[in-house]
Amino acid sequence: MTPEGLGAGLRIPPHSEEAERGVLGSILLDPSNAIDKCLAKRLGSESFYDRRHQALFEQMVEMSQANVAMDAITIAEWLKTRNALDKVGGYDYLVQLQDSTLVPAHVEFYCDIVQEKNLYRCLIDHSNTVTDAAYKGEEDAALLVSHAEESLFELGSHGGDKIPDWKDSLTDVFTEIQKDPNEIDHGVTTGYTGLNARLRGLAKTDMIVLAARPAMGKTSLAMNIAENAALGKLAKDGKGVPVGIFSLEMSREQLVRRMLFSNARVSARAIQKRMTPDDNMKLTEAMDRLRKARIYIDDTPGLEAVELRSRARRMKSRYGVELIVVDYLQLMNYSKFSKDGRQRETMAISGAIKAMAKELEVPVMVLSQLSRATEGRGDNIPKLSDLRDSGAIEQDADVVLLLYRPSYYKHGDERNDDNRAVVDVAKFRHGETGDVPMTFLKEYTRFEDSTQRDDESSPSDY
Repeated sequence: MTPEGLGAGLRIPPHSEEAERGVLGSILLDPSNAIDKCLAKRLGSESFYDRRHQALFEQMVEMSQANVAMDAITIAEWLKTRNALDKVGGYDYLVQLQDSTLVPAHVEFYCDIVQEKNLYRCLIDHSNTVTDAAYKGEEDAALLVSHAEESLFELGSHGGDKIPDWKDSLTDVFTEIQKDPNEIDHGVTTGYTGLNARLRGLAKTDMIVLAARPAMGKTSLAMNIAENAALGKLAKDGKGVPVGIFSLEMSREQLVRRMLFSNARVSARAIQKRMTPDDNMKLTEAMDRLRKARIYIDDTPGLEAVELRSRARRMKSRYGVELIVVDYLQLMNYSKFSKDGRQRETMAISGAIKAMAKELEVPVMVLSQLSRATEGRGDNIPKLSDLRDSGAIEQDADVVLLLYRPSYYKHGDERNDDNRAVVDVAKFRHGETGDVPMTFLKEYTRFEDSTQRDDESSPSDY
């Protein structure tokens, strides 16, 4: 917006009308993703130079928080009921914004430009204030310098969050230490006695990597943990928590089908031949149990790391998820770093997942493949160094679980002749590492504590 009647000696403050229009047009074209990305960038209405854009962005944020469907028509109606449609240029201007935006996926870059121009304007305003005060000479020079430094420091912090007071942090930790062990919140339950005892639950902000070679059952174990958490199995209060699952490999229908058969202890393959009345009864009972769970599955394939974070943020906001599962890391992308090689890209993806766990304050379990190196050793036991593509995964993770089944590597009739499985807690930032024995019921793609049904063997018809 160009001010009219400016004299020759006056300059227009820095701004980019194109970038501002790009941000708003992106929201019109892809509301849910674009608005999340803008908020993640901490973009506010004050960042815009054009007053129309300020008012429109403010209303768009309100609509998003109210979970109102957003497009040119619904936004126009929303504005009309608030007598704000004329302030943003009317319905025709909304359509112009929408039509002038070519690539809504670039909204983050538009945000960067808008914020940079706003930072320039803020710097000019601060400088002018200091200059005027210096000309007046009414304030002590040393004090003026101090105020100028403080003002510029606040500007440089760019709206950073206030750091908690050290005394408060110390008091919180000391209070937690003095609690009765039975009263301490140990995080989200895994539903397994052995894992809960070793990990004390899945802690908030932790990145938990569950890694294995193909066919070991890592997806099954992750889905079992998600189900247990959602149903509150072994939880201290007996209550389940909302769980978000990002499945980049399997469809929503496939996952739900697997969870249903697993919970019912019914063989999905055996039932293809004939469903017995007993099978039908078990599936019906499992359906009733799983209906109580709050599980939200996003099966969008090939997610970008930034898009995953945006979708997870939205899940947290809308459904209050307290555990997120990502299946699996090697299927994710981070285009910004792809040209630097897969190792660098994986490093960036891993860092983004850890940052997401901290931002949302939930445990994030991410599945990962192991390299073939484990199969080149005599014992086939996986090690941390086998994590595929990048050592950054091990570095970023708070917990690394290495899953393997010893009998898988036997030959002939002895292959898969028992149900033994081992979860090696190979890294645990908050405690001791060590093996957790488990039982894998292949027929039902289900894991159980090793004390249960250990004497069963995998049915030959599976």
